[in-house]
Amino acid sequence: MDEDRVKTLTRALEMAVSGETAGAADVFTEDVVGWSPAMTVRSRAELVAELADRVAAFSDVALSVDATVGADGRVFGEWRLELTHTGPLRIDDDVLEPTGRRITLRGITVAVFTGPRIAEFRQYWDEADLLEGLGLLPAS
Repeated sequence: MDEDRVKTLTRALEMAVSGETAGAADVFTEDVVGWSPAMTVRSRAELVAELADRVAAFSDVALSVDATVGADGRVFGEWRLELTHTGPLRIDDDVLEPTGRRITLRGITVAVFTGPRIAEFRQYWDEADLLEGLGLLPAS
């Protein structure tokens, strides 16, 4: 069961990057609650709508996940993501055209499960790293 939950978390992270949400009903409960620096959602429908803004925004994606399952069944996934911005990306009410920039992000996701699906998640990563990588902030 622990291995299945790790696979589910990895699939959720892949969806978050690609925006491809086919199978979201297999990964998230209908009433999933989630938070990250870039979004807050209170249902699977809200999550799918948020992720739709990312479809085709990135390519050449390399995701590595080192996950641990806690005694209470929570999954803690430390991840590293490398991707290239090759398609339009919606940020709030604006659309950022492709920059061709290669970006590296690191973060952690905590997922709480109900049965085989994620019922709650929190993602922690530095949004400034993404904005800087996209050229929207000066390099530090």
